[in-house]
Amino acid sequence: MTLTDLLEALDAGDRIVADSPLHEVMHSTSQEALRITGELNGGYREPARVRELLAELTGREIDESVTLFPPFTSDFGKNIRLGKRVFLNAGCRFQDQGGIEIGDDCLIGHNTMIATLNHDLVPSRRGDLQPAPVIIGRNVWIGANVTILPGVTIGDDAVVAAASVVTKDVPAKALVVGSPARALRSVEE
Repeated sequence: MTLTDLLEALDAGDRIVADSPLHEVMHSTSQEALRITGELNGGYREPARVRELLAELTGREIDESVTLFPPFTSDFGKNIRLGKRVFLNAGCRFQDQGGIEIGDDCLIGHNTMIATLNHDLVPSRRGDLQPAPVIIGRNVWIGANVTILPGVTIGDDAVVAAASVVTKDVPAKALVVGSPARALRSVEE
């Protein structure tokens, strides 16, 4: 099994069975992510070097308009897609096996946690992983200390208030707040 096989299975939403060959590939890829984020977070890095390390982590080109303030952690790295003019503030944690896509012009606040995996509820299959992507549209503002759970889509121009826990999709131009996050009002010009 290869990383390509694993990414195909994750992107298809296939269950990753504990101790399977795909699970082993995921763990070896995680070791690389830990190495790269260790370097990223180990001291001051010029913005261009931060983007180089982010590109190495994701395996994708990172636009020169992307800004990341470390520390940043990802336990996989290879299933993150960032648009242009994305700002990731300090302390973000991405569990990206299921896929994280962040659109252009997004602001991601301090200590944002994005999760894309669930474990099976059945005790005998608890080690199995169920991936579900998180998709953040264009021009979204995520406040500080937000948690976004697997399978959530956040629509364009939405705002997620600080300390919210997003458990379901957020409509475009909605302001959501709370735990679980609920729509408070629409965001208009």
